[in-house]
Amino acid sequence: MLALVTGASSGIGLQYATALARDYHTDLLLVSNQEQEQIDVARQLEKEYGIKAIPLCRDLSRQDAAEELFEYCKTNDIEVDILINNAGVFFFNPLVQTPMRRVELMLMLHVVTVAKMCRLFGEEMCKRGNGYILNMSSMSAWMAYPGIQTYNATKAFIYNFSKSLWYEFYPKGVGITVMTPGAVDTALFGLATKYRKLAVRLTVSIPPEKLVKKALKRMFKKKKEGMPGFLNHLATPLLKHTPDWLVFATMRFVGKYQK
Repeated sequence: MLALVTGASSGIGLQYATALARDYHTDLLLVSNQEQEQIDVARQLEKEYGIKAIPLCRDLSRQDAAEELFEYCKTNDIEVDILINNAGVFFFNPLVQTPMRRVELMLMLHVVTVAKMCRLFGEEMCKRGNGYILNMSSMSAWMAYPGIQTYNATKAFIYNFSKSLWYEFYPKGVGITVMTPGAVDTALFGLATKYRKLAVRLTVSIPPEKLVKKALKRMFKKKKEGMPGFLNHLATPLLKHTPDWLVFATMRFVGKYQK
């Protein structure tokens, strides 16, 4: 098998690549916009686990990124059995204080490229009658929260898009799974190291390797969705009905502890 993992040079994407190579002996096509880091990761995984890892530097926020990546696979006779749409960005800013390029980048990366990747590689999988797609959403999909208005909206798209596709793909032998984790212990959200460690100890945040282990198990079972953490399941209904005063208070609190 071969897995295409986006955003694989660091964070959760690196954990997906490592787990697939180590636990499932899967060959890899690793895609990110960090060229040297991606090359280093590919070499290390090949050395440690004896799999084939192809590093590919691509800016997935470009309009035609998905088409170019799909054509690269066709030209090089790369058959993708597993697609993990993990690449993402995060910013915490009022919309009117956010540069337009940042807004466009997030919309392209989380919405347009994810949809196109599922369309292009999903069609090939459906023709073969097998395959797995894993999309990364977030608990923020249920949050109307200032400062992350674009992030949570794009994650809501990924969540509903993926669940809808499950009904289309599953009868054709293709699984599509969407994960909706809460806080994950990576640098994406900009928290200082000491607060990241505290969040993990309090189980408010989970290590990326733990998330990835659960996600891959659900993906290979072709489950529709997954949310790690018992507390997250309890919190989800509350997120949908959070009173306005608590949203404003939380916004002020979080802002104090960001870098």
